[in-house]
Order: sequence, then C-alpha cells, then structure tokens
Amino acid sequence: MPTGAGPRRVQEIFTATLDLLTEHGYDGLTIEAIAQRASVHKTTLYRWWSSKDELLAAAVTGSALLEFPVADTGSLRGDLLAVATRLSRLLTRPATAAVLAAVPGRPLLAEATSAFFTGRLTRDHPVFTRAVERGELTADSDADLVVDLLAGALWFHLLLCGGSADRRYLARLVDSVLTGVRARRA
Repeated sequence: MPTGAGPRRVQEIFTATLDLLTEHGYDGLTIEAIAQRASVHKTTLYRWWSSKDELLAAAVTGSALLEFPVADTGSLRGDLLAVATRLSRLLTRPATAAVLAAVPGRPLLAEATSAFFTGRLTRDHPVFTRAVERGELTADSDADLVVDLLAGALWFHLLLCGGSADRRYLARLVDSVLTGVRARRA
C-alpha cells in the first residue's frame, strides 16, 4: 500500500486486526471478523489487501499501536534506558506475542515482522548521534551493535526465559552494555 494511500479507517482496521489476532490467534483471525470489528465492509479490506497475511503484515508495520517515540533524555544512559523500557513494553504486549506466534511458516508475516523491528530500532540512531555530539561516544561507535546487545538481551530474558524487566533490571542491562562486563577493581 503506497504511503498516504489506504482506506479512511486504516488505523481502526489495523487495531481490529491486532486485537482479534491477540484474542483468537492466527487460525481464528478472519477477514469477516476484522471488517465487523473495524466497522468497514469486507470488500474494503479485499480492495487493499488480497489476503489475511497481507493485512496482518500491513498491520504489523503500519499500526500506530506499535509506534514509540525516539528517546531524548539528555544523556546516552538515559536514552538507552528509555529505549530498553519501550522495547520491554513492546515485547511483553499481548499483540506482539500473538504476532510472533503467527510468524512460523508465513514468509510474508516474517518479512513484515523483521521490517517492523529493524525499522523501530533504526529510528533510535539519533540517540547515538546526540551521544557523539555530547562526547559520550566516539564517532566510530557501532550503534547497531549497541541496539543488538540491548534488544537481544531483552528478547532472550523476556521471551525465551520468561523473565521480567523492572526498572532495576533495565538499568543493570544498560549499564552492562555501556561499561561492558569487566571485573570491577577494588
């Protein structure tokens, strides 16, 4: 769907799609139920998306429900803590879990989910530009690696291990990424 194009109620359609996916899983998600929940005609959905997978992929990448602003707290540590907090909230949302559960065996949805996470994390690059300008990082710092370390650790901790990420855990994670895990000297 081209930018600026789409049905007038596109956000309502995306919200209905993600809500119904969360409530009923992929197999219970139907175009008819999405149309009813979004108060649009089924033909409207088929005019823009030829299949349930296309609509779900569009909802993953285009829903305002899954947006979050770029952090600007005035320090790299504060910005990374804000990024980690947002990412933790995103990863623990029921809609995110439902989307991730639907991905296996669905290439279009897998591609959209990858684009979603890559796009969201790429948007945090101004955090690193500002940190370089403030002298907190060198210009050759690898922003992608820092984001991978944060996101990967959170993904593993929350989704694979079933852990929780309170403010204390997130602060320890950010501090470990920023300082490394070297032994402390007395």
